[in-house]
Amino acid sequence: MAVVLISKSPSVLVKPSSDPATSAAITDYLSLIGLTSYDEPNVGRPVTAFLVFDRPIDDPAETIRQGLSLALVPYYPISGRLATAFLACDVLTAIDCTGDGAGVPFVAASADAALRDVDLRGHLEELAVFYPAAGDPLLRPLLMVQVTVFSCGGFVIGVTWDHSIADGAGMGQFLRAIGELARGMPSPAVVPCRHDLSLAGMPSAFVRVNRLVNSLQPSLLTLLHLAVPYSLVSRIRQQFAAAVNGGHPCTAFEAVAAVLWRCRTRAVMSESDPSAPALLGFVADTRTHAGARDGYYGNCCYIMPPVGATSGAVAGGDVVDLIWMIRRAKERIPDYYNSSMDEEDEDGRRLQELADAGLLGYGNMLGVSCWRNLGMDKVDFGGGTPARVMGYMKEGMGRLPCCVCLPCEDGGDSFSVTSLCVKEEHAGAFLRELASLA
Repeated sequence: MAVVLISKSPSVLVKPSSDPATSAAITDYLSLIGLTSYDEPNVGRPVTAFLVFDRPIDDPAETIRQGLSLALVPYYPISGRLATAFLACDVLTAIDCTGDGAGVPFVAASADAALRDVDLRGHLEELAVFYPAAGDPLLRPLLMVQVTVFSCGGFVIGVTWDHSIADGAGMGQFLRAIGELARGMPSPAVVPCRHDLSLAGMPSAFVRVNRLVNSLQPSLLTLLHLAVPYSLVSRIRQQFAAAVNGGHPCTAFEAVAAVLWRCRTRAVMSESDPSAPALLGFVADTRTHAGARDGYYGNCCYIMPPVGATSGAVAGGDVVDLIWMIRRAKERIPDYYNSSMDEEDEDGRRLQELADAGLLGYGNMLGVSCWRNLGMDKVDFGGGTPARVMGYMKEGMGRLPCCVCLPCEDGGDSFSVTSLCVKEEHAGAFLRELASLA
């Protein structure tokens, strides 16, 4: 692979192309938008995604900059800043849409090599703008964008955002809107909604799960880029369908999650005895269950109360059986919104008991999220959809060992997974377990 030099131009601040307050596209303009119970826990949490386009368009940086400026009219909160708000005796965090310095920092960059000659995984830190390691979230932009054009004409757009403004599905919706407006559409195909008073509050079980995850002691984890073969996933899906007497196959995500759960549990078994818990937490989009309005792009994707089993049962179990556990957990999502508070929080209390007993940590928990249905692979700035979507995970300390399933690559023969879920001493065993299933 070629050594690549990436040159960046000075950052410019992109603002809405017209005043959102007077735009005909805005019917419910608000200068101060309160965060929901789903948004609040994500304040100051950065997320970075990369969309790789191998087909040239005319002046990618300027095309995307103009599309961004147009999209920031209907999506005006994204150009705002977080601020402290006061409601009666409560101190809240809100999005200030009128403050000085509002806008999205935008960087145009160029690379002196062709995309096909570069291993992008070794250059991700040069392909986006990142927040400083320390700093007040109230003083920084909610979104930053970099467009890097390669010598072949292909380009990479790197987007970094504060998770409080949007979850992955919401950011995918916004990026598609930039593409639509950059291609000349008069308005986005989806009318955006950020202020939604009808949104149901976050179930207490979700609150407890995410609080406990944030309280875990960090572990030094190794970054791995994994490939789960299509052939393996297809075989597992067929086995699952056969096990339910000719029923529908499981989803690809359920198959991949079960594989990762079993392989990781086997790799770290030395850290725990077979009777110790092995928990799988997965991120679910609960928009439908929370009653979110169409076009809502705030947060509604959260870690569910984890699927629970013993380490021995997961390590020695059949993958089909693990899929059934995951499937049953997914089917329970509506219950968290329909049951009484006491029934709703039973899973949360059970998890708290494990935490109090010192049974939550590196050897016992795995989180899995999926970017395959976020819509980022549908973004089109004029030359077609991305050949690849990548996430950013920095090797080092992590609280929840996790894996992210990424959209499929064009022409690939496997599902791409970015993993920060094992320590270095367990990485070899984890990779061998994956290889043994292929």
